[in-house]
Amino acid sequence: MMNKFIYVILLVGFLGCKNSKTAEDITETTTSKLIEVFKASNSGYPNISVHRGGKGLKKYPENCLETLQYINDSISAIYEIDVAQTKDGQLILMHDNSIDRTTNGSGSVKNKTYNELKNYHLIDDYGNPTNFKIPLFSEVLAWCKAKDVVLTVDIKRSVNQKEVIEAIRKANAEDISIIITYDVAQAQSAYNEAPELLLSVSARNHKEFDRLLQTDIPVENMLAFTGTRLSNASLYERLHKNDIVCILGTLGNLDRQAEARGDELYAQWKNKGIDVIATDRPFKAYKAINN
Repeated sequence: MMNKFIYVILLVGFLGCKNSKTAEDITETTTSKLIEVFKASNSGYPNISVHRGGKGLKKYPENCLETLQYINDSISAIYEIDVAQTKDGQLILMHDNSIDRTTNGSGSVKNKTYNELKNYHLIDDYGNPTNFKIPLFSEVLAWCKAKDVVLTVDIKRSVNQKEVIEAIRKANAEDISIIITYDVAQAQSAYNEAPELLLSVSARNHKEFDRLLQTDIPVENMLAFTGTRLSNASLYERLHKNDIVCILGTLGNLDRQAEARGDELYAQWKNKGIDVIATDRPFKAYKAINN
């Protein structure tokens, strides 16, 4: 009787330890190496971010895998891409709600299956048709992981943030993926879902940064998007004191200024405290900054 009692106690203890280990295995995460790479005190990261994976390029459409490959052959950069979702739940690269502007087809993304979308070809920003197809997010993750190319992932409003994060984890692509957020609520939910990932957070002024500091998001998980116009130099200094990398979006007005007045403006903006320039003119900006 005593032997049987001891056996039961040992069995319960064994099962308890086994269940505890399983729970630890489930919750264990590996921190993205980008959290260590993208620090203001470092210099070993690309200083150009390519808007929509490449815009304004003849024969190379935006949010297109072949465009990423084309640009990557010439410069070191990170790539901002847009993730949308099809009717049958497939994650694809697409900025607009419809495919009218960027393909030779028409209709809403959410009303088409991925098999239907495969019938269309992407067109460049000048209306020229290409042989390129709308890529799956998984295809882009696989290529970027193989080439060690960093993505900043803009999740469209109709797409669940959690599903995109799960796709990144499924591809084991945490080390090449940054999640873009636009406000404190998005940043907090992304951190709660994936504390191992680096987040692009909106910090265009001191008030926005103050609100971020009131969350439980560690500053080491933050990459600061400081807007599409120059902020006060004190903001860049403050972000740098927290070892946070500053991104300036020159896409739009500032890119047009550089095109009209000279590409040396990119270098001038960088000297004001900008670490990464997000641009529609990646080749020109890269040359101005890195030559």
